[in-house]
Amino acid sequence: MNPSFAPLFAASPAIQIHAVLALAAFVVGLVQFAAPKGTPLHRALGWLWVLGMAVVALSSFLIHEIRLWGAWSPIHLLSVWVLLMLVVAIHAARHGAIGRHRKTMRGLFVGALVIAGLFTLMPGRIMHAVLFGA
Repeated sequence: MNPSFAPLFAASPAIQIHAVLALAAFVVGLVQFAAPKGTPLHRALGWLWVLGMAVVALSSFLIHEIRLWGAWSPIHLLSVWVLLMLVVAIHAARHGAIGRHRKTMRGLFVGALVIAGLFTLMPGRIMHAVLFGA
């Protein structure tokens, strides 16, 4: 194992923004799971997380490393899903549907950060090269 940020530094700005904000969202998400709910800190970190996830999803539309349908790939479908679910989660919280809010946010964290993040560790991907070397 020979970790190096060189592959990420050599990537396009869209990929750099995408990766850094996804990692930040992962960390903020872990804090959110551990911290008390409904507090001003929870709300502030929640808005930070939503903004970060929105930028992660939107930045993916500028990344075309995997092309299955023209310039697009399944990750772009995930990005559309993330943007829609962010709206659902915010709506649920604002209308007191805390169970739906919790379930949606957990689903976003697991699906968009954990599972999608694991796919970035496949050989040939930039994050694989960052963690394990070229």
